[in-house]
Amino acid sequence: MEISMSRVLLVVDMQKGVFSTPRMDRIGRVERINQLSRAAERVIFILHNEADLPLGSDEWELLPELFQPEDSIYVDKTACDAFYRTTLADELAALDAKHIAICGCATDYCVDTTIKNAASRGYALTIASDAHTTADRGSLKAEQLIPYFNEVWATLAIPGNRIEVKTTADILQEWGHSVG
Repeated sequence: MEISMSRVLLVVDMQKGVFSTPRMDRIGRVERINQLSRAAERVIFILHNEADLPLGSDEWELLPELFQPEDSIYVDKTACDAFYRTTLADELAALDAKHIAICGCATDYCVDTTIKNAASRGYALTIASDAHTTADRGSLKAEQLIPYFNEVWATLAIPGNRIEVKTTADILQEWGHSVG
């Protein structure tokens, strides 16, 4: 029997090895992701698996300060796109999830690629504008990249699909939970 979920949270690549490179506002981003995880009906953690993050290694594990609900779902991936050769679409179908909230790391790689693929697949999306992070990239600082990508996502043209970029507080309020 399928159960329809309206508050499904996708948490991308919040792993120890990913954070071996400094990321902007780790403490604040984790705090907001934890708020979302506590309020979501179901949380799906995406874990990147590659040479620097081998499956089952300490580097591959999620950050220890992340809240992981007992019924969390875990999906391993090998590409920037969380849908590419993974079970993510099947997991979302089993939950009858038509709308997903997204947060995690890295804004300009795996989060961005997953958002664009999810939108193309017809999922309505809510991106937590203050619950994703990245590192400085060459001449661009994380403080520049994050608002830039929030703007890009808010203006994606996907006819018939809803894509919203909201703060964690606004998402929690929409979900009927208070912040704090």
